[in-house]
Amino acid sequence: MFRHERPVRFAEVDAARIVYFARYLDFCHDALEALFASLPGGYPHLTMVRGIGIPSVRVEADYLAPLRYGDTALIDVSVERLGGRSITFRHELTRAADGVRCAAVRQVVVVSRLDALASVEMPDDVRALLSAHLSAPT
Repeated sequence: MFRHERPVRFAEVDAARIVYFARYLDFCHDALEALFASLPGGYPHLTMVRGIGIPSVRVEADYLAPLRYGDTALIDVSVERLGGRSITFRHELTRAADGVRCAAVRQVVVVSRLDALASVEMPDDVRALLSAHLSAPT
C-alpha cells in the first residue's frame, strides 16, 4: 500500500461546502502521480518522455462521509490486480483528523502508448514498482 496525504482546497468544495464528488478522482490521480514519483523522472517522464500513460477504462466510487475545505485527505493506494496491460487500483480516502473513511474508489487503467492510444505491455520498471503495492487476495 502507498499513502499520499493531501489538503482539501477551497476550489474543490461545492455549494454544500463539501468536496464535489468528481474531485475525488483528482485526489486519486494526485496519489498515483506521487506513487510513480519513485521512477526516474517520475510520472512526468513516464508520460511526456517515454510516452506511456494509464488512461482509465472503468471507475467505481462509494462516497461514505464528507471531506471539507481545510481537511487533510489520506489516500491509500493499493494494486488489486496487475495484468499484462492493465492495472486495477484501489483508493481508500480517509480524513486525517479523525480517521473516518470518506470514499472508496476502484479504478481500472490500461497501460498505453499515448501517441497511438494503443495498449502496450507493461514496462518492467512499472511492473516492479506496482508489484510492491499488490494487496493480498481476498
